[in-house]
Amino acid sequence: MPPADATHVLDAQKKAPADVKAVADFLRGKNGPKVRRGVLNGKRIDYFKSKTAIRTLMGPAYQKLKKVPPVKNEDEAKAVLLKCIGFAYFLRVEKPANAPPSSGGPKPLLLSQRQSLDDASLHAWFYDGSPLWTIVGGVAMLVVMLAGVMFPLWPVRLRIGVWYLSVGAMGVIGLFIVLAIVRLIFWCLTVLASKRAIWIFPNLFEDVGFVDSFIPLWAYDEPKKKKRRVGDKRSKKAGAVAADPTADLADHAEPGEPAAGPVAADTSTATSTAAEPVAPAPGLRSRQAATIEEIEDEDS
Repeated sequence: MPPADATHVLDAQKKAPADVKAVADFLRGKNGPKVRRGVLNGKRIDYFKSKTAIRTLMGPAYQKLKKVPPVKNEDEAKAVLLKCIGFAYFLRVEKPANAPPSSGGPKPLLLSQRQSLDDASLHAWFYDGSPLWTIVGGVAMLVVMLAGVMFPLWPVRLRIGVWYLSVGAMGVIGLFIVLAIVRLIFWCLTVLASKRAIWIFPNLFEDVGFVDSFIPLWAYDEPKKKKRRVGDKRSKKAGAVAADPTADLADHAEPGEPAAGPVAADTSTATSTAAEPVAPAPGLRSRQAATIEEIEDEDS
């Protein structure tokens, strides 16, 4: 049970000054810190990390705002966040010590008794932002629904105009579908007729603007380059070292120290003898074994 003299969250937020409310609106908006989903007292809530909120207040988006407390360093950012905590816009929460492992769902949280702020603290939102846009969206949805229900009562010219607009929209969608089918057929023909396939409007389904979707007109279908795995590189290096152990010794030789390996015969002598193969050093064998073990660990 909360204490008798406890202040309700909404009452505390109503007492907040305008600059603190502006900070809370900014942090709760699209430029605010990344939020995660959690469960507090059986209810789903949004929470964020304090270090993310500190970086957000020190970012350029906050610096462009007016009528907000200035923030130039981390200490000032923490002071601003503490003001928001004082008016219960968000409160510090903690993860329970004996919580079961989460399987990707909302994590259970507990309200902290110590409402402070540090770089690793978590804070749950108790503020949903300004209700203005929620009210505007609700009114707009109601108007659209009433207008659709009262369509038979519209003037004749207005109904004819809406009919032409609907036919035009359907025509644009149909044209887009036909274009997608035509470019697919053309791609199949170029695959069979030439070595390199060609796409018409290659950016048609890319995440670009409307005009950029039709630029360029055509392009070759370049295959995506596959990224090499680290294990493959290590295995190739281990194979190269096993094939030529003297190369690895030369790479790991200390500055000013001769590289281990077969010694060339002196050219001043009259006869030359064949150089005997030199066995790899013990350190090299250990390095090879370690490399092979690492590859086996990665594959397991």
